[in-house]
Amino acid sequence: MPDTKEILLATFKNSRYGMILVHMDQSLKMVNSAVCALLGYEEDELLQMRFCDFTHPDDMAINEALFEDLKSGKGQTYEIVKRIKRKNGDIRYARLTATPVMDSMGAPKLGAITMEDMTRDEEAAEKLRIAAKIYENSEEGVVVTDRSGVIQFVNPAFTFITGYSPEEALGKNPNILKSGRHSKEFYELMWGSLIAEGTWQGEIWNRHKSGEAFLERLRITSILDQEGKVTHYTAVFSDLTQVHNKEEEIRFQAYHDILTGLPNRSLYLDRVRQAITRAQRGGKKLAVMFLDLDDFKKINDRLSHSAGDLLLQGVSARLISCLRETDTVARIGGDEFTILLEDVDGEKQSSVVAGKIMRSISEPYLYDSEELYISASLGISLYPADGNSVEDLMKNADTAMYHAKDQGKNNFQFFTEPMNQRVIKRLEVESNLRKALDKGEMFACYQPKIDLKTGRVVGMEALIRWRREGLELVLPNEFIPLAEETGLILGLDEWMLANACAFNQRIHEAGDEEFSVSVNVAVNVSAKAFESPDLAKNINDVVHQSGLKPHFVELEVTESSIIRNIDQAVVVLCKLREYGFNISMDDFGTGYSSLSYLSRLPINILKIDRSFIIDLPTNSKAKSIAKAIVTMSHEMDIKVVAEGVETPNQLEYLCDIGCDEVQGYLFCKPLLEKEMEELIQSRKHYFVG
Repeated sequence: MPDTKEILLATFKNSRYGMILVHMDQSLKMVNSAVCALLGYEEDELLQMRFCDFTHPDDMAINEALFEDLKSGKGQTYEIVKRIKRKNGDIRYARLTATPVMDSMGAPKLGAITMEDMTRDEEAAEKLRIAAKIYENSEEGVVVTDRSGVIQFVNPAFTFITGYSPEEALGKNPNILKSGRHSKEFYELMWGSLIAEGTWQGEIWNRHKSGEAFLERLRITSILDQEGKVTHYTAVFSDLTQVHNKEEEIRFQAYHDILTGLPNRSLYLDRVRQAITRAQRGGKKLAVMFLDLDDFKKINDRLSHSAGDLLLQGVSARLISCLRETDTVARIGGDEFTILLEDVDGEKQSSVVAGKIMRSISEPYLYDSEELYISASLGISLYPADGNSVEDLMKNADTAMYHAKDQGKNNFQFFTEPMNQRVIKRLEVESNLRKALDKGEMFACYQPKIDLKTGRVVGMEALIRWRREGLELVLPNEFIPLAEETGLILGLDEWMLANACAFNQRIHEAGDEEFSVSVNVAVNVSAKAFESPDLAKNINDVVHQSGLKPHFVELEVTESSIIRNIDQAVVVLCKLREYGFNISMDDFGTGYSSLSYLSRLPINILKIDRSFIIDLPTNSKAKSIAKAIVTMSHEMDIKVVAEGVETPNQLEYLCDIGCDEVQGYLFCKPLLEKEMEELIQSRKHYFVG
């Protein structure tokens, strides 16, 4: 029969728990097979090691504390959990139970330690701790209910989103959040999905404790036991209210004008398409209106863009007040608005609305204690008479609007086919005008200017002409206004200036010592050019490249081009005078403000407009005006040139009042370069009285 020692040894060796006998210096005395399996070492390997050799470095302090306790001689059993290193480097968790073994004197001699692998338990516990942290710090609300729907657990985010504290929510049903926005069928479908599939997710409106509704994204999941029965439900949700509001804001901005809040072009066109569909089905009519404010840019330039913005908002409010709720008004850009009238009887009803709009817009607007006035031009096209598509109706309303502009502004016009033909021709002219310079279709003519004292040619006005390839001349009044409107005039200005200066330079170079040529060339500067603050430098650069001296160049500006921004115009013209250019005011007397601005402008030449010359000398008022202009100009040391002189009687009167120079068909029509050069070189003197 085995003795007790053998029994204990067998128990030690065969125990399913790892067992170690260890000296107080941590060297190992005995190990069993379970420890070898746990640590991955052979028995003889372990017996060469110390206990601390397979302790995780971060747990060394725990290890040392354990042996200090064993050495204390108190004879107690100690229990700890620490990490151990297996031979292959894996880290495991082990629960250690350590008891000191005393010698015959009662002093601790050995430590008897059992080791149990707790890795799975520790990892599970760690996962639970991590999960708890996640739920605690999640921005998503979490609710756990029992199978009856009674709330068992909520996280801090639940309180933040709903306003209910854990104490207020626990033991309650989640229907405390019910918003009342969803039908009974909505909730039936939700629970049907939850029962059938074990989960439901979607967007739902709930209510905050304060009573404010909020949109949330919600996912509910069933939790089952081992038998597949529901024990709990978990709900995870996030507040979508801000996202929803932002999406609504983005959606609004995508289809509305930010400044006025009116529909924009995209939304307007969509509404017109829908209106056409309804009108087709019902056999009804509709009207499309295109409205553009007259001279809106002047208000922006004179006051500020903020004044312009307030004016646009005021116009928007008045347009809305003139329409029915079923009508649409949109701002499609700048100072342009479009209007849709559905279910109208045709021109009569549309005229009434258009008249109401024109009267409303023309009423004064108050800005910074100042009354502002503005008018509008409005074009109207009708469905189905003027088009069956959005594109046709919009194009034809736009055409009618431009016709209203041509009729003097501040009025409305219905679309007609003759208008369309004019627009087609206008577009054709514009298209060809854009290519004319590159194709070499532009050329210059020059009209001589005659000195009334000597009868000699002392200058010439450069005039641009356009002959389309294989066609007749395009009249200046057909393409110059269009060039100014489209901005193409800037390219024509630069081309004309460069060519005229180069031509005049050739004339000067051809002059001999006996006949010293001193002919000036006059070139028009468009109103559009004055929008550039670099105008003076640009002109000087072009003239410099030609080799012509600036004092041989006369720059003609119109009164209307400089009063748009008189302060900037004065700066530009002064700079041009510093460079040495002559400045001439063309068409003098045709504007209301000529005399008030004349003293401020650095001009040295003034041209009497042909409208005052044509009635000389039979019209007493025309005679008085012409004489007053000459007298006033000479008092200001300004030279006077009369244009459009066609009769001897006109010439005689101009000589009598002391006019300096004249030009017109009485002397010569505009000439081509070769003809003009021959005229100058001929040294011809005109008999002027």
